[in-house]
Amino acid sequence: MTQPENGTDPETGTEPTSDTSEAGTGSAPTLLGPAEVRELAERLGVSPTKKLGQNFVIDPNTVRKIVRLAGVTSDDHVIEVGPGLGSLTLGITETGAEVTAVEIDHRLAAELPATVRAMQPDAAERFRVIRSDALELTAEMIAELPSPPELLVANLPYNVSVPILMELLELIPELRGGLVMVQAEVGYRIAAKPGSKEYGAPSAKAAWYGPWRIAGTVSRRIFWPVPGVDSVLVGYERLTDVRGTVAERDLTFALINAAFAHRRKMLRQSLQPVLGTLDEVVAVLESAGIDPTLRAEQLSVEDYLAIARAR
Repeated sequence: MTQPENGTDPETGTEPTSDTSEAGTGSAPTLLGPAEVRELAERLGVSPTKKLGQNFVIDPNTVRKIVRLAGVTSDDHVIEVGPGLGSLTLGITETGAEVTAVEIDHRLAAELPATVRAMQPDAAERFRVIRSDALELTAEMIAELPSPPELLVANLPYNVSVPILMELLELIPELRGGLVMVQAEVGYRIAAKPGSKEYGAPSAKAAWYGPWRIAGTVSRRIFWPVPGVDSVLVGYERLTDVRGTVAERDLTFALINAAFAHRRKMLRQSLQPVLGTLDEVVAVLESAGIDPTLRAEQLSVEDYLAIARAR
């Protein structure tokens, strides 16, 4: 994505700004801008780290755009992963939604409730923080919430975005959809369709839960520090009917992993670690109506499920 010389966001047509009040109202700021983000970080002694995949959003216009595209309403319970200093958090709570944030950094987790109280006092009762690594969330933690989250809206850490996404989709079946900001390369891979060059194991696994789409692009300039990669917004709507049982999902995912581990090989070869000998693999594939000479990227998640059921 080419960055405009004047620094404007190619999606919103605006420059990152610290004017966090509602346009033309003169009201007190309700979102964080560049100045507020840097002041908070300095006061907390926080320096964004690559290890945690931290890049803080500093543009209120982009925050409101993300929340709008996610379709968040006051009736929703949103789960956010990696809220950082609270830029996106405040955009979500501004809608009147209930928000549960999952934050690994103890300093940020401790400060978030105070930030929400200071910027949006009325939202304080609708906001809570789970101090945890998102990959270590448990069903018990989710069960302790007043209600299950229904939407996932997050700026996911670049270095672990796919594992976090897969973890949450499995852990919280009540999620009916979401919108996440991820590295562009990862986002296009998640939303890829069978037969495309980006299509891989993350694409097939994500499709188990429902259809995915690229909802928009995001300028590098709305982050602090400015990352070295582009970002996209990826959205999905969960299937209303469960695609298969937990056991079928686990076997389907094992088949996907095996197929893409050797994606240049034909299925009759790549699936042997899961299905057995060459003859056994061919028999299962033919029973499922799948050509044994096809390769991993040519199959949809429905095809992999058919193989799992034919085993």
